[in-house]
Amino acid sequence: MSLRLWQSPGYDAGTAGFFAVGSLLFMLGAGLSLITNPLTGTQIAIVFFLGSIPFTIGGFLQNFQAANATDTPPAREYRPAPRVRLVGWRPRSLTWLSSVTQFAGTVAFNVNTFDAIHPTIGWYNRDITIWVPGMVGSVLFLISGYTAFVQASHEAGSWRPVSRDGWAVAVNLLGCVFFMTAAVTAFVPAERAPAWIGAVANIHLWLGGACFLTAALLTILSSLSHRRDAAG
Repeated sequence: MSLRLWQSPGYDAGTAGFFAVGSLLFMLGAGLSLITNPLTGTQIAIVFFLGSIPFTIGGFLQNFQAANATDTPPAREYRPAPRVRLVGWRPRSLTWLSSVTQFAGTVAFNVNTFDAIHPTIGWYNRDITIWVPGMVGSVLFLISGYTAFVQASHEAGSWRPVSRDGWAVAVNLLGCVFFMTAAVTAFVPAERAPAWIGAVANIHLWLGGACFLTAALLTILSSLSHRRDAAG
């Protein structure tokens, strides 16, 4: 029985590639926010928004894979091809729960980064249109990262730091924590906030992006290794 596209190791590598690109753009945006450069705030915000797009594509592809995952049937047992689902509904699957919350989180970051390109006037409006979607996205990422870590630990009996997959989920979870702390410190108060708070938010955002990039690269390496093993 031939594998479908989303069941192949190459699919995992491609999905991780989108997360890697999104991570690089978020790191670039956070880095530019921390140093003196010729770009305006609007242009840097566009960098963040562009980074949210490959994140969303990767999140959708990962969720699509989880939604259409099937158990391998015993030998000689016929099982009709399941219907292809775009998002799916598998609340008992930790893999699906992790992927769907991550996908939803990326959509929230689309809103967060898009609204930041032309922010509204007033601290309250900025918190509603920019900070709230960012917090929602960060919470969903944290739930997704923790669920993925639990799932990986459950399948292996415990966390296995010697494996690339084990490190990938652990580093990804750490990135989710950094995104969460960045979101909390990005709150816009009624009065002008000290400059160091914005710097802390961008540093944590950069660190989160670095963790996501590392996790994506580990996933790509693991996928390529599985592909070589399957070919051999």
